[in-house]
Amino acid sequence: MVVNTVTEAKTRLSELIEKVIGGQEVVISRAGKPVAILTAYSRVQRPRRPGALRGRIRIGEDFDSLPEDLASAFGMDTQ
Repeated sequence: MVVNTVTEAKTRLSELIEKVIGGQEVVISRAGKPVAILTAYSRVQRPRRPGALRGRIRIGEDFDSLPEDLASAFGMDTQ
């Protein structure tokens, strides 16, 4: 379906959304030239693989300790 103007698309947005839900694509034009396509949203979700980065990430031995200047800025005891 082609909508001729942006104004027409604004006034008929609910109707256009229903058409998109029904499987149609809606092309919105400005000055006779297509500028946008309204299509249904489809989320591509891949299954999560726990441990996919195992062996690629290293946490340093000093991860839990802050440098003295940062520790004092946060009011932490640096001793």
